[in-house]
Amino acid sequence: MFSKAYKIATQYTFPLIISNRFYDNTVESGLGSFVIINNEGWFITAAHVLQGLQQHQQHQREILAFQNTKTADLVANPKWILNHSMWFAADSHRVKEFHVLSENDLAIGKIENFNPQFVKNYPIFKHPKNIEPGTSLCKLGYPFYDLKAKFIDNTKSFSFDSTAFPIPSFPMDGMMTRNVITGKSPDNMYEYKWIETSSPGLRGQSGGPTFDRDGKIWAIQSKTMHLPLGFSPKIIKNGIEIEENQFMNVGLGAHVETILKFLDFYKVKYQLEV
Repeated sequence: MFSKAYKIATQYTFPLIISNRFYDNTVESGLGSFVIINNEGWFITAAHVLQGLQQHQQHQREILAFQNTKTADLVANPKWILNHSMWFAADSHRVKEFHVLSENDLAIGKIENFNPQFVKNYPIFKHPKNIEPGTSLCKLGYPFYDLKAKFIDNTKSFSFDSTAFPIPSFPMDGMMTRNVITGKSPDNMYEYKWIETSSPGLRGQSGGPTFDRDGKIWAIQSKTMHLPLGFSPKIIKNGIEIEENQFMNVGLGAHVETILKFLDFYKVKYQLEV
């Protein structure tokens, strides 16, 4: 059902590698996703993938305070982030600034000196007036993949074994179940709106597209919600009777209606379904 759409979506969806080196010299890396919107290098992702960057900035201030104030009361935090990196699908891609709508988990940025040939086909966004519950949709991202980074002291950069690339993408289908609204911005400019799907979002799909059979974007994947089903069957476990609470896991993605308003505010050009 989505084989044609998958080929389209993989042309504008890319892996985002987030790497941290901590004060105790351990190194961790994780994966998110992002969508390049136009030939100027503008892209969109989930705002929560920027948490590491924000923590790094805060930790730098805390480390400086620790180094300048040596007292018995102050103890180093082994998980202070010493070095942070966000890799946007190519070593040459650099991003200086992000615009964030945190309440709807949206972030956009612009890749400097972007080569338009990097993307073969740019995405088309679904027109909000044509959104219909019951439509089959697909999410795309990079879950179920383990990346092990090394930190190179000489260059102050992270390195990966070449065998880790290319990073395989993972599509997952689900039906649009509902529109979900969680509030409005204080200036009434934005309605915090989401598209709910009958399948959960997976780690590594955050920031990736939710698209239809034509490859048109309906949402940007944000999170998974656990909806209680209202019954708790009892089971025997290790000789003890316990209740098992049952949940349905659904996905929430930032709604295309809010996405387009956000892009319009920053004058980011995009393609919209006719």
